[in-house]
Parts: sequence; C-alpha cells; structure tokens
Amino acid sequence: MTETPLSGAVALVTGASSGIGAATARSLAARGAAVALIARRRDRLDQLAAELTDDGRGAAVLEGDITDPEVASGAVQDTVDRLGRLDILINNAGIMLLGTALHTTTDQWDRMIALNVSALIHVTHAAVPYLIDAAATSPRRVADIVNVSSTAGRVARPASSVYNLTKFGLNGFTESLRQELLEERVRVSVIEPGTVDTELVDHLTDDLRDAVRRQVDGIDPLRPEDVADAITYIVTRPRRVSLNELLLRATDQTW
Repeated sequence: MTETPLSGAVALVTGASSGIGAATARSLAARGAAVALIARRRDRLDQLAAELTDDGRGAAVLEGDITDPEVASGAVQDTVDRLGRLDILINNAGIMLLGTALHTTTDQWDRMIALNVSALIHVTHAAVPYLIDAAATSPRRVADIVNVSSTAGRVARPASSVYNLTKFGLNGFTESLRQELLEERVRVSVIEPGTVDTELVDHLTDDLRDAVRRQVDGIDPLRPEDVADAITYIVTRPRRVSLNELLLRATDQTW
C-alpha cells in the first residue's frame, strides 16, 4: 500500500455513526489511519466499518453510550487492545437540545452536559497516556486531540443557554489542555463549525426544529465532509505546526 500521511496511525472517533463523525472516519482512513468507531447505533457502525475494511483500512466497531464513564474509558482501552495504539482522538459526539429556561426541562440540560462535557472529558482522560506514548514512539513524533465545538462556543443566542455553556466550556478546556500537553508533543485543537447539514436538529421538538430551519433558510450549509476535511488538515500537519483553533462557517452564515 502506498505510504500516506497517517500510515500506521490509529484514530478513535466518537459519535462515528453519522454526520461529521462518519465523514471524519472516512477521511482519516483515506489518509492511512486505522479507525476505531464509537457510537450507540451498531448497524451504522458496522456498515461504516465494512466500507473502510473494503477499502483496505483497519477499523474497529465499539458500540456503546459514552455518557457511562466506564464505557467512555473502555472505548479507549478497546481501541488500544484491538488496534495496538492510539495516535489521534476526535471528540465529536454531541447533542443540541434548544429551549428557553422557562420551557426546557433540567433533564434536557443534563443530557447535553452528560454527552457534550462529561463523556468528552472521560474519553480524553483515558486517552492522554496513550497519546503521549504515541507522540514519543511513532514516526510522526506527534499525537492529536481534536475537539468538535461550534460557533455556539463563540456566540451566545437565546434558547441555547446550556448548549452555549457546553461549547464555551469546551473551548476553554481545549486551550488549557493544549498548554498542559505542549511538552509531550500532543497537539490539542478545537474546531468550531457553523451550520452543518447533519442530524443535530433531529433531537429537537417539532416547533423548535421548524424555528431552526427557518433561521437557516437561504443558507447553503456546510456538509459533514467539509468539517472532516478541516479536521484531517489539522492532524496531518507537520509536527512543527499546531492549528489550535479553526472557525468554519457556511459562507452565508452571519452569526
């Protein structure tokens, strides 16, 4: 097989069953990485893994709900056990449940915090020792964490207070972690996509879903592959280059 930028590297992608996660898994595999796929929908993961395997790339399916701390840390260990190492972590899994404080239940807020924050930090905490080892031992001499945030981590809007909380918090977490891991040669980056054509709004109630769609009416949204291309660009830079933050909007988007 022809040498590619990520030959010999292993990546773990959370939320890999659809959208940005699935597109990123395909993009990393096309650059030579073996990819571990974690999400709850086994049928979709199996389809994606079969696609990657047919293309001659290694893939591992890790079905599970990473809001369970044991599943989150176990996904990292399973990746290393099955694929031999961990060089790249893509923290992509997330949920957006919109609504005002008056009309939103705290259960919805808890669900966002559980996936967007708690699950991410549990996966990251388990991954850091393996990423440090990968940076020290791999031909690339570097390892990567890419956290998928949002323009909602930069711009607060009504009816998205706790979603904003999770994404603003993720941006701060990323920057602090970046500074901590500098000497270990583990690059930590955050990507902030704007409007993307994914299933993210499918979790909203009918009235909120319609309101969001009216808001983005007339915008040609980003496609998951656009975000995947940007993530792949980040992790394929030479060791001397670290893209700490990447803001990616649809051209028509104003906020």
